[in-house]
Parts: sequence; C-alpha cells; structure tokens
Amino acid sequence: MNKRSWAEPYKIKMVEHLRVTTKADREKAAAEAGYNTFLLKSDDVYIDLLTDSGTSAMSDRQWAGMMIGDEAYAGSQNFYHLEQTIRECYGYKHVIPTHQGRGAEHILSKLCIKDGDTVPGNMYFTTTRLHQELVGGQFADVIIDQAHDPDSELPFKGNVDLNKLARLIEQVGPQRIPYLALHATVNMAGGQPISMANARDVSAMCRKFGIKVFMDATRAVENCYFIKKREAGYADRSLQEILRELCAYTDGCTMSGKKDCLVNIGGFLALNDDDLADAARNMVVVYEGLHTYGGLAGRDMEAMAVGIRESLQFDHMRARIGQVEYLGELLRKGDVPIVRPIGGHGVFLNAARFLPHIPCEQFPAQTLAAALYVDSGVRAMERGAVSAGRDPKTGKNHFPELELVRLTIPRRVYTQAHMDVTAESVIELHGNRDKIVGLRITYEPKHLRFFQARFEPVEGSKVLRD
Repeated sequence: MNKRSWAEPYKIKMVEHLRVTTKADREKAAAEAGYNTFLLKSDDVYIDLLTDSGTSAMSDRQWAGMMIGDEAYAGSQNFYHLEQTIRECYGYKHVIPTHQGRGAEHILSKLCIKDGDTVPGNMYFTTTRLHQELVGGQFADVIIDQAHDPDSELPFKGNVDLNKLARLIEQVGPQRIPYLALHATVNMAGGQPISMANARDVSAMCRKFGIKVFMDATRAVENCYFIKKREAGYADRSLQEILRELCAYTDGCTMSGKKDCLVNIGGFLALNDDDLADAARNMVVVYEGLHTYGGLAGRDMEAMAVGIRESLQFDHMRARIGQVEYLGELLRKGDVPIVRPIGGHGVFLNAARFLPHIPCEQFPAQTLAAALYVDSGVRAMERGAVSAGRDPKTGKNHFPELELVRLTIPRRVYTQAHMDVTAESVIELHGNRDKIVGLRITYEPKHLRFFQARFEPVEGSKVLRD
C-alpha cells in the first residue's frame, strides 16, 4: 500500500496579502539593503523564510487568550498560568519570564560564568556565544565530527562527543567549566537533533564532575519529535513524555518562546536550583522587568502558555516538520546540495558546494541568500562565515566548515504551493549558478555582524547577472 498523504491540522481563518514584486524592484531593494536580507523591508519580501523566530501564526485559542491578558504590573494571573504550564510540560521548578531567548541567555551567562571560564556545547549559536564571551567566557565546541559534514546521514548529528568533553574537562578542570550548553536541536548544524541516550550520557558525565547542564530548549519539542521517530524505545511515547525525560537530564533551560511556543514575542529562563533562581529573579528586575512579567505583557504570557500545549500535539509537529521535509525533498530531487538529513525548522543549502566558483572570502552563503531574493523575492538567512564573525584576538574572519543558507519555515504560515515556488527558484538558481557574483563587506558592526553588515558585489553592480 502506498504511503498516504498528510494535511495540515488546521484551516485558514484569516489571510495576509503579499506584495508581488518585479526583478527590477528586487534588484533595487537588495542594493539599498547592502545585500543583507536582514536589512530588507518586509513589504519588499514575497515569501519570508528568514527565520521562524516570532513569525508563526497564532491559533484562535491563543488569540482568545490574548483577550484575557492581566496587565497588572505585579502578580499577573497570566504569569501563574505560564509558570504552571512550564512546570507540567518541561518539569522545571522555577520560571523567570524574559522578553525573548537572549534575555535568558544574558542572565544565565552573567550569573554563572567567570572571566576565563570555558563553556562547552554542541556547536555554538550566535547570541549564546556572544553573551558567554561578553562576561569573559570562552566557548568550546564538543559536538560530534559528523555534525560538520553536510552529507552525513547520521540521525542524531547534534550529539555531544563524550570523548571531546572528557578531554576538555581534563584540560581546563571542572572548576573552570560553569555549565555545558546543550542545544536541542542544533541550529548551526542544520537543525539536527540530539538523541535521548546522548543527553542521558552527557548528564551523567557532567554530574560526575559537578558541572551543570543547561539546555537551549528553543526547539526542544521538535527534537522530541525526532527522538520519537528515530530512536528505539520512543515510538509509543508521547511528545510530552519525551520532553519531560529530556529536560530531566538538565538543570534548567533558556527558551525563546518565539519558536516552539508559537508566539510572536517572549521567552523564559527555567531553573531547578533555588539559590540560582533567586539570583535570576533579582537580575531580571534589573534587565527585563519584574519577575512576574520579565518584559512581557500579560497577554503575551497567556498566548505562550496556550502555545506550549499546542506545540506538544503530535499532529501539529508532524505537519510542521513534514512541511520542512517536503521542501527538502523537492530540492534533493532537483540535485541541489543541502544538509542531510533534513532538519527540524528549515532546509539548509550547502552554499559552498552550490557556488564552488566563489571563494570563502567572498561569502558564498551571503551571496546565495542575496541572489535568491533577487530571483524570486524569497528571503533566506546566511549561516556561515558572516554569522561566525571574527576572532576577537586576531580580527580574522572565522571560516566554519559549514557555509549554509537557511530556508527557515515559519509555523502554520505558508502552504505547500509556497514551498513549490521556493524550490523552483532555488533549483533554477543552481542551474544558473555561474551568473552569481560574490560579495565583499562594506560595513560591519562590532557584534553579531550578520544582522547589520552591508555588502557590495566584487564586480559589476549586480549579485545576479542577467
């Protein structure tokens, strides 16, 4: 019997009209934005695959929750609903709301990291690493080697290499490792998950040496879906059960609610340690807002509480990741080089292989993202050398092994037809890749340059020649 098709577990109640532009319009917009897709105006974008952060469509029940927002400065009832939901779904004892994920990263870093400390993790993430560095820490990558190989089909490429971790502990000493940063899933590796077995083993090793484990739980439910589908012993477990077990191997988490939690703004820091949580509540008052709102409106906390429950529905997650897989399979069949296996929140183009004629100094991923926009109005994101930044000591560019363009799928926003249009543009660009011209930097800020840097073609005036 042939495999039956699936359909989205929702119906459309409201639409947002999109502006369709001409290629001439897009060439002008790209140049004005310095060929940085972050600097494009959203009105100039047709299909926006820049990020899944805060771009999801909220449900009718979430919008209904917005109407019962308790906007009291202190003790909002929506905070207590959110706190109860997180305790039940994730299992952590203490909940400190923040305006978004990086607010939680900032507080955790300032509380735990001392100058000269080393923070191991399964591949860096941009804002996480910066917060660690700003307080004097140094990130150490202990992810398995296969994570850096876009062609590896290993089902859990986000796993920590226990041998690398053991060597690092021996080298720097456990007293100089404040915690291990465990990402689920691993964004910079192509949305790749960690296995439950690996999380269990990492937890055991860290606890042996008195090292805490904090998870970036931004897309942890997506990670749980992969565990259910790929790891022995979990096929009959609910996403809720898998999530509780995964979180039990950690001491807390940072969360950007703008992803799994299906809201447009918000996040939280969740902790089990009483003293650390008390210090975090004190610090959130300084940087975010009172500990019962953390920079959020009551209505935002209510929408997040509802969104957490919805994210754990299997049909929702099957459709969410199924749409990513649909786009990935279209590109794979079109012989486009992508990161395999297909990840959880987007399809990652292997820009280095896509544009072999463009040297790394001309930023192939940034170039490909700009060319894709000019071709079709599809906005994507660079995840390569521009995101990696510079060595803070030498000032030289980091050139990571993975030079990628991320086609990030917002949740419950686009149809399969939008994925078809995206795939057709990428495939056609791949067939005409010799017409794509590399870029050089004309401006870059001190931190997180990929958000605001500006570029220009290394020759001529267009990134995509006629």
